[in-house]
Amino acid sequence: MSAHVDEVVAAVARDVEARLPELTTAMTDWFVEVIPEFRHDETLRRLMVASTSANLVAIMDMLVHSIPMDRITVPPAAAEYARRFAQHDLSLEALLRAYRLGEQMFAQWALDALRAGPHHGDPDVLDAVSVLSGRTNRYIDEVIAGLIDIYEAERRRWSTRSGAGLATRVRMVLDTDPLTDAAASELLGIPVTGRHTAALVWTPASGDGPADGHALQAGARLLYEACGRTPLTVLADSRTLWAWLSGPDEVRLDVGLLRDRLPAGVRIAVGGSAAGIDGFRGSLAEAQRARAVAETAEDRPAVVRFDDVAVAALLTDRSEDLRRWVARTLSGLTADEPGTDQLRETLRVFLAAGGSYIQAAARLHLHKNTVHYRVRKAEELLGRPVGEDRLQVEVALLAASLLRGRL
Repeated sequence: MSAHVDEVVAAVARDVEARLPELTTAMTDWFVEVIPEFRHDETLRRLMVASTSANLVAIMDMLVHSIPMDRITVPPAAAEYARRFAQHDLSLEALLRAYRLGEQMFAQWALDALRAGPHHGDPDVLDAVSVLSGRTNRYIDEVIAGLIDIYEAERRRWSTRSGAGLATRVRMVLDTDPLTDAAASELLGIPVTGRHTAALVWTPASGDGPADGHALQAGARLLYEACGRTPLTVLADSRTLWAWLSGPDEVRLDVGLLRDRLPAGVRIAVGGSAAGIDGFRGSLAEAQRARAVAETAEDRPAVVRFDDVAVAALLTDRSEDLRRWVARTLSGLTADEPGTDQLRETLRVFLAAGGSYIQAAARLHLHKNTVHYRVRKAEELLGRPVGEDRLQVEVALLAASLLRGRL
């Protein structure tokens, strides 16, 4: 193949690479739309995005720099995603389908870039298309071969761990519909008709804690100490433990004890309390949403309750839409200028205090005249009196406060 063809291929790859964030989002959104197994919680979704991005970057590098195929390896993020896929008992077929769908989408992007670029009339364009398609296909084949080995090895390892049988039964209760109370109770070994409060115990991937069950089990033991009930626990994956505190009535959880005694590198998210199968499932979903908030909040709390962050938690699935709405609602109050965050926080506390300057001043440890001044400045940046659409402003301020790391 001529050097000119390689130049055309590299130019097209660079054109695609310039749109990488946009294309990564489009590809992962497509996976979620057409492959049910890809509809993850927020934590696993982020790993899916990292895996997709890593593969796209590797393909670009291969095409731009003519990297030989025998030097292609599975990107670390893609390997870890395959392991989590196995740990969550998701099918290998679904994972491989995503790679083939991704290959199709990438090929279409490359063709679009070729048509839009200066090389569309090049006499070597057909050869360039052939090279692009062939190299991308061989990359996917190589990575898939590695992923199959990674997935199968992790599946074997995970199936022999302690508690694997219970984890399978718990997933059946979470995923099987319809399911009778009697069948669910038999699978779980506890009466499902009682009230359930779910908790997620996890060690962040960037943390210092080990990626095994020891730190997670320490967190589970602390849950027992905080309420006096033995939790039903299963390892969801190598960094996440699910726990349910179940009984005839709502559990009283000492959150202060959890915060004070939680081991370093371990974090806990707690769902609300509800009854029956719906409560068993719903409380876990709430804990997962609370975890998503905790992982994006500026202060990264070690313990977070869904009931404390419910508004932000319910909005995390559409963070880009949320960001646009917050920017539109708060207008100039979202500007990245010195003091603007202080004005937002003052206005948020003022509204939470029912519009009382005295109560807001007490909560913020400020003089009420200072609060009055800041509220007036905040309204100037809003471009309208806060009373015109108070509820929307209050929700937008709460979202901006809790999800500052994402907005």
